[in-house]
Amino acid sequence: MSPQLLAGADDLPEADWQALATAGDPFVSRAFLGAAERTGAAAEALDWQPMHLVLRDDANRISGLLPLYQRYNSFGDFSRDWDWAGAWRQAGMSYYPKLVTGVPFTPSPGPRLLSRVGEEARAQLVDAAKALVAEMKVSSWQCLFVEEGEKALLESAGLLLRRGVQFHWLNRSYRDFADFLDGFSAEKRKKLKRERRGVQEAGLRIEVRYGDQIDAPLWEAIHRHYRDTFVRHGNHPAFSKAFFESVGASLGRQMVVFVAWNGETPVASAICYRDATTLHGRHWGADMACPGLHFELCYYSAIEYAIAQGLERFEPGAQGEHKLARGFEPQSTWSGYWIADGPMRLAVARFLVREDAAMVDYQAEMAARLPFRQAQGTMT
Repeated sequence: MSPQLLAGADDLPEADWQALATAGDPFVSRAFLGAAERTGAAAEALDWQPMHLVLRDDANRISGLLPLYQRYNSFGDFSRDWDWAGAWRQAGMSYYPKLVTGVPFTPSPGPRLLSRVGEEARAQLVDAAKALVAEMKVSSWQCLFVEEGEKALLESAGLLLRRGVQFHWLNRSYRDFADFLDGFSAEKRKKLKRERRGVQEAGLRIEVRYGDQIDAPLWEAIHRHYRDTFVRHGNHPAFSKAFFESVGASLGRQMVVFVAWNGETPVASAICYRDATTLHGRHWGADMACPGLHFELCYYSAIEYAIAQGLERFEPGAQGEHKLARGFEPQSTWSGYWIADGPMRLAVARFLVREDAAMVDYQAEMAARLPFRQAQGTMT
């Protein structure tokens, strides 16, 4: 199989992309990555230079795909390497550019080594990425937020593994939301019910809309909610309204938006995505202040939806210890790092050993603070 670089996701026909084993993950779809690149979220203006790596067999058929970007900063890739550039400078080298396999502005674990023919192609994708690091003389290749099966392959190929912790809701065969809540301690259950009651007393109506059920005026409101949240916290809202409209039309029922209505006016929204097993929470915002509205849209309505749809998991994004009190359990995430320079590779490896011990302790501490009456077995 021969490697080839693509200048963008749209350079690969949709039929070829769909032939790859992506397990329906919305974020490594051509619809999501292509829209991010076309609308400027994953483009050179924000230091995302697409150079996706594909493998072709002797018949010129696509056998494997590795989403890949050249980066001159770390904004939006959630690589947690903020201090590494300084270490490289102290060693007389440049940390940027680096190569990143990940989803722009989306720290969601999922498939990264996409293959039509299985393990052989995935291994060759890893080898090709490592060779590209040497050829381009960049500092590293980072394969971020990989699924469990890819973790073992990356480790066997010599990448350094790094643990992170996110808070995910796990469906333990709940019949409905009340059944989920029944496992809480009395105090925690009472607090959660009070939060939900605040939204009801405000007279707001919560509605589920799929990506292909949203018209232009509603997208205007949803994007305003998303944009204003980022601006209010001093961050850059990378995704445009055109991005959401494109992805919504392409992904259809894989985009799930929870909208709060005050009469006929959409006053808040939470944007999620889904595949066959998992709901992924991504963005939220509101035009009004209402006690409990954030928790209702971003957590409780989404949990109700996941139970009704028979989904196994709801992962609402990075960070947020406040999620513990609402039944989200600490889960390990994994990323792989290929460091070109030998001494820097050794230094990073030593750092990751120390960091991992601290992350394990942190995960155990968080698990001890869950609201359930009995332990749920959260260490993964």
